[in-house]
Amino acid sequence: MSAVGLHAERSAAGRQWPTLLGRRTVLTVAHTITYAKRLVDILSLLEDDFRVQVAFTAPPHVFGDEVPHFLERLGCAVLPWEEAVRTSFDVAVAAGPRGVERLAAPLITLPHGAGYLKRLCSGPEAGVFGLRRQDVAPGGKLPAAVVVPHRADLAELAEHCPEALSLAHVVGDPAYDRISASLPLRGAYRRALGLRDTEKLVVVASTWGARSSFGHFTALLPRLLTELPGEGYRCVVLAHPNVWSGHGAWQVRSWLARCARSGITLVPPEADWRSVLIAADLIIGDHGSVTLYGTLTSAPLLLVTSPAQEINPASPAAALALTAPALSPVHPLVDQLEYAATEYRREEYAAISARITSEPGRFNRNMRRLLYRMLGLGQPAHAPVTVPLPAPPPLDAWSRTGREAPV
Repeated sequence: MSAVGLHAERSAAGRQWPTLLGRRTVLTVAHTITYAKRLVDILSLLEDDFRVQVAFTAPPHVFGDEVPHFLERLGCAVLPWEEAVRTSFDVAVAAGPRGVERLAAPLITLPHGAGYLKRLCSGPEAGVFGLRRQDVAPGGKLPAAVVVPHRADLAELAEHCPEALSLAHVVGDPAYDRISASLPLRGAYRRALGLRDTEKLVVVASTWGARSSFGHFTALLPRLLTELPGEGYRCVVLAHPNVWSGHGAWQVRSWLARCARSGITLVPPEADWRSVLIAADLIIGDHGSVTLYGTLTSAPLLLVTSPAQEINPASPAAALALTAPALSPVHPLVDQLEYAATEYRREEYAAISARITSEPGRFNRNMRRLLYRMLGLGQPAHAPVTVPLPAPPPLDAWSRTGREAPV
């Protein structure tokens, strides 16, 4: 390791680590909690390897206020952003573009959700988010590698930023693989959540923005409170971390305080939503990644909103908008949930989920190969394993604390 690399080890979190020297260094660039959760999941591929030291940094971001606390809770070694950009690393990984052109490291970029679902239709920054030139090559600087989940993404990358096509690697989707590996544990997750066999779990999933499910909560919440029978139904809200960051955690909990008192559970942004999604009997969602990952389960879906002007027409989110029934403001909610269940055809949703990744079950293998090639190291002599998700805490624990409950 270079002197600056050792300096990175020593300065991260204000500690000194003189015991293991000469490590390869990986910088994890966590702009938001959403990005951080995706990257932490990926860095499990470096576990048990004493040749590699991982450090984290949190660049300035409008939705990044809670990232330092999130990383601190995980025990991560965190480097201040201005120090990180003055330090050399062997590899950096990022799930967002802001400021990464300043890094002195070969950079691997990857999407932070289920591919590239959203677009901006007009203006100088129009295009598919994550594939536009300013996203792929911020500041005009290309990364060392662009990770995409599906081979179909290559055509859009070629359209938006053709010079990056030679840097692209079709690797797969880590959340898809973790959810798929965990589906057999659905019964265990339901028991851990405290659900009775006779109870149906309704999961309300929301991306962020005015056209999201949360953006329509003033109309949706009264229906959840008054139309779902107290006996037989439990309800959980999975709101995008950007909703929490944009409005503040106190405000979000304040807005939904009546829901909490009425038995609707609000899952905090730092929690792992995937096991809750697997436990769902019914999903009410929108055009975000969590709703799309719901197509991996056998839960029927209702869409609160699916704004065509925000959805990438080439994405599986566009196919989902044409397949899942739309929530009506005039028909009883329970009747609509029952209709969605009656009309649900598993094969239709399986075809949509198949468009999330063209490398199902192979993300860890592909991503680890890329990471170690860029680190200049041979891979460990064992196959990477996709570990099933841990059991979630009880719903009642989240309801009581309003924060993530201890596992």
